[in-house]
Amino acid sequence: MIDKDKELISDLKNEGKREMAFQLLVKTYQQRLYWHIRKIVVSHDDADDLLQNVFIKVWKNIGNFREDSSLFTWLFRIATNESLSFLQQKKRRNIFSIDGVSDYLVETFESGAHFEGEELQKRLHLAVLQLPEKQRLVFNMKYYEEMKYEEMAEILKTSVGALKASYHHAVKKIEAQFEGE
Repeated sequence: MIDKDKELISDLKNEGKREMAFQLLVKTYQQRLYWHIRKIVVSHDDADDLLQNVFIKVWKNIGNFREDSSLFTWLFRIATNESLSFLQQKKRRNIFSIDGVSDYLVETFESGAHFEGEELQKRLHLAVLQLPEKQRLVFNMKYYEEMKYEEMAEILKTSVGALKASYHHAVKKIEAQFEGE
């Protein structure tokens, strides 16, 4: 995969191959990025809009990509930052209180028609949505995306130890919520 990504990056930076390479990039990463974003913002429509923003940023900034990290890591960092910025903007516009992000996400999840799954899955999603932002991000990346802590550390610009602690706390809170039901 690394060789394919290096070739893809090279093609993206080559004017003659850029459009075809970009189509391949979208095809390769669109679904994973969508679900990553969707787990952060919950709403299908918001996730779609943010995914478009991510690909626009990639198109505009591929020339500045220094390849210090993998293409995957860079894309997920952009998607994560776009999603968190979106939630911050909502918070600033007083759509919900500072403590109300989780309430907003739970309400969006419960009112959305885009969730299909068993009751246990729904309970897990609701429990995850009630976690603090960093714990929610780390839990989603580790549990659903099966990312390694090192990849998450690059994406979130934090230490592996901090991520392990956040994941541990998230799991404990989810367990406590399930035991309390």
